[in-house]
Amino acid sequence: MPMPSASRLTLLPVFMLAVIGVPSVNADEASVSDAPETEQWISLFDGESMDGWEKVGKKDSHWEVKDGALAGSGTQSMLVCTKGPFKNFRYRAEVKINDGGNSGVYFRTTRKPGFSDGYEAQVDSTHRDPIRTGSLYGFCHVYPQLVKPDTWFTYEIEVRDDVWRGREMTRIKVTVDGNELYEYLDFAKTYPAGHFAFQQHDPGSKVHIRKVEVLPLAD
Repeated sequence: MPMPSASRLTLLPVFMLAVIGVPSVNADEASVSDAPETEQWISLFDGESMDGWEKVGKKDSHWEVKDGALAGSGTQSMLVCTKGPFKNFRYRAEVKINDGGNSGVYFRTTRKPGFSDGYEAQVDSTHRDPIRTGSLYGFCHVYPQLVKPDTWFTYEIEVRDDVWRGREMTRIKVTVDGNELYEYLDFAKTYPAGHFAFQQHDPGSKVHIRKVEVLPLAD
C-alpha cells in the first residue's frame, strides 16, 4: 500500500486496548457488548474449492486452493467473497504472509474493489511498507512486528454501526492471535455495508488464508 500521510494515526503501545476518543465504559455497558451471540458462525471458505470467491484484477495474478488454504501470488488483484453484503459482524480468518510480502484483509468493500475500496486490516511482517499486521490501514497504524513471516496467525475484526454521545459512527475492534489491540471509532462512517476480500499486493508477495468465518450481528 502507499505510504501514509502525516495526519494518519499511529498506535503505541500495541498490546493495549485503545478506545479512540472514548472514556472507559461502565459494567452495564460492557455486559451488553460482551453478551454471547445466539447466531452461529458461518464458514465462507470450504477448504477445498474457490466456490464463493472471485478474483478481481490482472490476469497474471493467481489464486488457488493449496493444502486447504486460499493462496495468492503474482501481480495485483483482489479475491472477493461473493456472499454479502455484511454490515455488523465479527469476522475471523487464519492468515500467513511470506518474508517481504504484503496483503490485506478487506471488509465492507465493494463487489469489484480496488486497493482503496473498503476498510483494510493490514497483513505485513517485513515488507518495505512499515505499516504492519494489526493496522487498520489509513486509520490506525501499528509499526512493531506482531507476527513473524511465514507464520499462521488469527485475525479477528468486529464491526458495528453505533451511536456515541449522539454521534453516529462505525466501531471497529481489531484482535490478533487473541490479543485485542484497539477499538477505532470512525465518525465519518467511511464505508457502508459491503463484502469481504483479500489482497494480492505484488509479485513478491505470497499470502495464504484459511478458516474464514463470519458471525453476523444485529443492526
